[in-house]
Amino acid sequence: MALTHLARSTAKQSVRAREIAERYDIPGDLLAKILQKLAKAGVLASTPGRSGGYCLARPAEEITIGAVLEAVEGAPALAQCMRGEQSECDQLDRCNIRHPLARINARVFHMLDAIPVSELAHPTGDAPVTIGTMR
Repeated sequence: MALTHLARSTAKQSVRAREIAERYDIPGDLLAKILQKLAKAGVLASTPGRSGGYCLARPAEEITIGAVLEAVEGAPALAQCMRGEQSECDQLDRCNIRHPLARINARVFHMLDAIPVSELAHPTGDAPVTIGTMR
């Protein structure tokens, strides 16, 4: 919601985190942490000071949902063993789905990395979204 708000704002107009938090009823401290991560990743630009705030670092068409997710949560993964972290899975040595899941995970990330934030900010079409029957 914060990114779509910023994408709809006038170009390079800074918006305060508090304004976004109040408008969308998001806890301010949570939003501040997310915005800071996005700024650190170069998704947002931040301006300090009284009249400061956040704005998109580049056009919404150039920022992907995949980049946003990776900035906030790290590389998307369907399972912990795909994050490259030490897995606590008891089945790791005999897992027969890890490699297929890794391929699916790569496809999902590729798809997310192809969707620009502008698509959320300025959706086209009025087609209803169907969940659970995607093929």
